[in-house]
Amino acid sequence: MDHHDDDLAKFEAHGATPLPVARDEGRVEHEGARIWYASFGAGRPVILLHGGLGHSGNWGFQVPALVENGYQVVVIDSRGHGRSSRDERPYKYELMASDVLAVMDRLHLKKAAVVGWSDGACVALILGMKAADRVSGVFFFGCNMDPSGTREFEPSPVIDRCFSRHARDYVELSATPDQFDAFVKAVGLMMKTEPNYTAADLARTRVPVAIVQSEHDEFIRHEHASYLASSIPGSELIALSGVSHFAPLQRPGRFNGALLAFLERIHS
Repeated sequence: MDHHDDDLAKFEAHGATPLPVARDEGRVEHEGARIWYASFGAGRPVILLHGGLGHSGNWGFQVPALVENGYQVVVIDSRGHGRSSRDERPYKYELMASDVLAVMDRLHLKKAAVVGWSDGACVALILGMKAADRVSGVFFFGCNMDPSGTREFEPSPVIDRCFSRHARDYVELSATPDQFDAFVKAVGLMMKTEPNYTAADLARTRVPVAIVQSEHDEFIRHEHASYLASSIPGSELIALSGVSHFAPLQRPGRFNGALLAFLERIHS
């Protein structure tokens, strides 16, 4: 794939490439929410978890590549995001992790590789720490696991374009299209207080983990990615050059190459 969108102008205007037709699509009632999911292809299962304020359509460049390489791909809209609803409880990463297990149960998936981007990466690693019997590996891209991992926020045109796309998609997909500002505030509150795991917590992880950090990540400190890799037994640190926190959209070929190589390693 030779798609380039370094400034996210294409993403702001059109979104990612549309997802293919799903083999299965539905909603799971779980803990006060209706969690939307879709499944594509056949083979070893891979679950894709999107970032905060986004939705599963942001994986439009990854789903076809995985299906073409013989994987069953499951995408999930996190509670309150995209097509999924939520109740009045605060957003919690561990609650989102339990939603993923509920979808796996619905689809009769005993075990899956979990790919997380930003907030989705946190959810993925929580599953790796706390539900290792259900997880074959975690591809952890662009996320922190304690407050020390984040950089001071600096606005930029790329971030503004991504936020603009998220706002439009929320209005189009959500059952509460007039509540985007409240949604952003609630997710932001979670991000200010979570995640907050210690090195001892991370050391309990017993599944293969790739800590993937982009060269120009706007939100996560490079030192934190190295700290995570050194704290999680047997994990590997993968650097993606020339891209930022939005690598799956900017240079999907580069991101997909690293992802497919990881999946091949854990399944060999």
